[in-house]
Amino acid sequence: MRLKHNFFLYIFLFSIIALFSCEDENSDQELEKTPAPKDTVEQEVFPVLGHDGPYYADSVYYGRNDYIEYYAGNIPIILAAPHGGDLIPTEIPDRTYGTTVTDANTYQLTKVIMDTMLVKYGGRPHVILCRLKRTKLDANRDSVEAAQNNRFALRAFNEFHYYISEAKQKIEKDFGTGLYFDMHGHGVNPDGYYDLRTWLGYLLSGSSLDLSNDELNTENYANSSSIRSLVDSSKFDFIEILRGEHSFGSILSNLGFACVPSNDHYGPEGSRYFSGGYNTLVHGSRNGGLISAIQIEAPKPGIRDNIDTWSKFASAFSKSVSVYYSTHLSRQIKPIY
Repeated sequence: MRLKHNFFLYIFLFSIIALFSCEDENSDQELEKTPAPKDTVEQEVFPVLGHDGPYYADSVYYGRNDYIEYYAGNIPIILAAPHGGDLIPTEIPDRTYGTTVTDANTYQLTKVIMDTMLVKYGGRPHVILCRLKRTKLDANRDSVEAAQNNRFALRAFNEFHYYISEAKQKIEKDFGTGLYFDMHGHGVNPDGYYDLRTWLGYLLSGSSLDLSNDELNTENYANSSSIRSLVDSSKFDFIEILRGEHSFGSILSNLGFACVPSNDHYGPEGSRYFSGGYNTLVHGSRNGGLISAIQIEAPKPGIRDNIDTWSKFASAFSKSVSVYYSTHLSRQIKPIY
């Protein structure tokens, strides 16, 4: 009986030891499976704007994730296309307010104009392109509406405008003055009518353009326009530069692309019209500076359709820029190397 009693005692003790051994083993396994607390993931630190400079005319530069594309130039012309991109990265949520419609083919059209100018002038304009779809970023609005609190969209916005500012500074340094064109496209009106004219925006409302020449040809309107610096430099008066025979609209109209305003179409006559947006205001000469700006609103039919229409418009546009520049600034567009 004593032996049997001892046997059961041994079994009991062995079970207790095994139980504690198993608990220790399981505890070690649980510790291995449970990850150590991690530090908060650090946000990406953006390099300072301009870190990729200096900018050379034979090179192309890209912002973070290639959202912004900059072709550095060596002639006194800047082209920017803020609404022609098609990238839709998941790191940037869709904008929840504001206009989100893409200006179809303005990215491609602007690059064709760039190539055409390179052939015509022997030098390249400065070209800044937003490759993000407008649902992600509107580079022609103030930063709040443009990026809507997304840091990656805001970074792209800042890069877009930084490249434009750098281009302006280089032009002012090398040439003294220049022209900035903000490239857009307009579509069918809400009433179904499609205006096939190109709208040129000078920061003057449609109702202002509908005024008579005598009413509009004042220092107040000239100083309120995005071509204030050009008016100061030209031998012609404001109304002639805006919509007379020597206006950009009239020159382009004479090459087959009707424009508002121009000698043929003084104003929109109450119809839909875009007078110029954020970029035209910020990068034009209304508030100072030597670079004058014009917003280009081209219809799709006959201009933005395909490579053939892009090429025809690019040829006429490049010639018009040359004539307009030399007429009002008394010099030819020539590259600086």
